[in-house]
Amino acid sequence: MSRIAESELIINNRGAIYHLDLRPEEIADTVITVGDPDRVHEVSKHFDSIEIKRQHREFITHTGKVGNKRLTVLSSGIGPDNIDIVINELDALVNIDFKTREIKKELKSINIIRIGTSGSLQADIPVDHFVASTHGLGVDNLLNFYRLEQNDEEQLLIQSFITHTQVHGQIGNPYISSGAGSLIKHFVKDFHQGITVTCPGFYGPQGRVLRLGIKNPNFVNRLSDFRFGQHRITNFEMETSAIYGLGRLLGHNCLAINAIVGNRVAKEFSKDGKATVEKLIQKFLQIFSENI
Repeated sequence: MSRIAESELIINNRGAIYHLDLRPEEIADTVITVGDPDRVHEVSKHFDSIEIKRQHREFITHTGKVGNKRLTVLSSGIGPDNIDIVINELDALVNIDFKTREIKKELKSINIIRIGTSGSLQADIPVDHFVASTHGLGVDNLLNFYRLEQNDEEQLLIQSFITHTQVHGQIGNPYISSGAGSLIKHFVKDFHQGITVTCPGFYGPQGRVLRLGIKNPNFVNRLSDFRFGQHRITNFEMETSAIYGLGRLLGHNCLAINAIVGNRVAKEFSKDGKATVEKLIQKFLQIFSENI
């Protein structure tokens, strides 16, 4: 196998990967990603023990144990560009030999689970509810830089999406990828399920208007109305499709669960989103302890 150059795989003086500042032994086989650096502590405060604490830029990592199960939580920051860093570097930590700079002969899969916040696109998914994403549909273009192949059903869904939302020529090529069935099956009770749309920004890309006009003023309504067989779009945010797409290409098991803090149809926002996120964290940790 060919050696990966220093300019492509950057390892610092302590033998840690560049952005995350983590060594291979410092992450668990299940990794929670959160956008907000402050949310790392909100997760790890529930750990029974913490063995690793690292911080570099916006990337904060705590690794510890819940019962006898090892678990890592790290902050990704916001957006698909940061997810590109996080997922590639997590994969490098488990599947590249840092001494030889070669890809390992036997590849390892880990669980990568996003715990985040999101906006609902359906009237029947109110604020302070939870969504588990069956699919991530990206209008962010990240996966267009990689060799993501869409199967026949995915191609038909994407074409239907483009036609329905009328985004021809306004964005690049939308893409879709599913979450890991082995994880999603544990998040049915008390969770809505559906397609999560991932956008590259919070304002215009999600149809918000402050002072700037947008090209597709009916975008939110068209997302809400979209149907493809039994599929509908439940929510949108800024990370899920990137996690699902990269995870699929790299062979990892990925899931995104979101606390709904806003409803774009009802024009409502949670009065205590922090409490809703705390409930989601506790619910995840219970499921993790019992099933993952």
